[in-house]
Amino acid sequence: MYTMIRRRQGIKSFLKGHIINSVGWKTSRKIVVIESDDWGSIRMPTREVFSGFINKGFNLTESTYNRLDTIERNADLEALFEVLHSFKDHYGNHPVFTANMVVGNPDFNKIRQSEFREYFFEPVTETLKRYKNCSHVEALWKEGYITGLFHPQFHGREHVNIARWMTALREGSPEIMYSFDNETTFSGKGDYNFMEVLDFNTKADLSIMKESLHEGLEVFEYIFGYRSESFIPPCYIWSKEIEEELSGHGIKYIQGVVVQSEPRGSFGNYRRKYHYLGEKNDFGQYYLIRNCMFEPSLDQYNDPVGTCLERIKTAFIWGRPAIIGTHRINYIGSLIEENRVSNLRLLRELLRRINETWEEVEYMTSDKLGNLISANNSVNY
Repeated sequence: MYTMIRRRQGIKSFLKGHIINSVGWKTSRKIVVIESDDWGSIRMPTREVFSGFINKGFNLTESTYNRLDTIERNADLEALFEVLHSFKDHYGNHPVFTANMVVGNPDFNKIRQSEFREYFFEPVTETLKRYKNCSHVEALWKEGYITGLFHPQFHGREHVNIARWMTALREGSPEIMYSFDNETTFSGKGDYNFMEVLDFNTKADLSIMKESLHEGLEVFEYIFGYRSESFIPPCYIWSKEIEEELSGHGIKYIQGVVVQSEPRGSFGNYRRKYHYLGEKNDFGQYYLIRNCMFEPSLDQYNDPVGTCLERIKTAFIWGRPAIIGTHRINYIGSLIEENRVSNLRLLRELLRRINETWEEVEYMTSDKLGNLISANNSVNY
C-alpha cells in the first residue's frame, strides 16, 4: 500500500512538473535561480521557549516551522556561504540565494505599553541585537551580497497579519498571551494563522497592508542601500490592489508559484488565479514562477535532491529557467543543529549534481532573470 501511494505521488509530481513548464518565457540557456524566503523574520525564539510551549501543552507537532525555524544566527549564514562558495558556473559565478527578506518584526514592548491598542514594529537590525549569536548577521548579509552568494530582495515589513494578530491580542486568550509574552507570533493552532500577511477581511485591513509595504520598502533600502526590484507575497496570497501599490514603489517582478490565492474577505476564502513565467500584469510587472522545490525540512519526498533534479531537468526540456524555491527553515540550526548540518549536506549534493549534469549552467538572481525577461518579453509557447 505504501509503495502504491509513493508511486502515485511520483506520477502526480511528474505531471505537475510538465504542466507548470508547458507555457511561459523560453530560453535555450540553462539558468538556475534559487529563491529563499523568510530571512530576517522571527519564529521560535530559543530552545528554552520551545520547551516552555511543550510543558504548557501546546501542540507543536502540526508546525515544522515552530519546531525548527528561528531568526538566522552567525553560524547559519557562515555555513551556508561556505557551501555556496564551493561551486561556480561556467562563467565563474557562485550559486546565489535570492534571499527574500523580512525587514522588521513586532516591537513587543511598545505593543504591550499601548495595551494592545496600537501596533509597532522594529527594524530587523534592532531585533538582531536582542538575540544571541546574531552579532555579525547584518554584516554577513552584506558580505554575501558583495561576494555574490546572498542577494536580498523584499518579502515584507514583517511576516505577520497585523489586523488579525492585534484582534487576537485584544481578545487575550491564554494561548495568545503566553506566545506574546515569549515574543513570538505563534498562535498554537498550526503554521499559518497569522502568517498570511496580505490576506485581508476589509478595505481598512488592505490600507494597513499597503502602508506596511511602503514602510518596509523604505527600511529595505535603508538597510541594504538599494531598492528591491522583486517581491514574494508571503504564503502566495495577494490581491491586484497589492500589485498596484508595489508598482508605485518600483517593484518590477513578482515571485511566486503557478497559483495565486486572491483574498475574498475571510480567512481561507480565496479565488485561485493561475500565472505563467513571463506573464505581464496590468501594471507592467512580470511573474516569476517557481517550477522546482528544495525543501528537505518540509518535503514529503524521501529524496529531495533527486526530486529537485528531476524538476530542473523538466524545466530545461521545456526551455524554461529552473527557479528553485527553498525556505530559510532548511538552513537553521540553533534550535536543532542537525537540521542545518544534514540539509547543507543535501544542498552541497544538489549543487554538485547540477554542475556535473549541466556544465553550461548559469546561476543568477530573480531580478536579473526578470531583467532578461523584460528585455525580451515575447512569451514563446
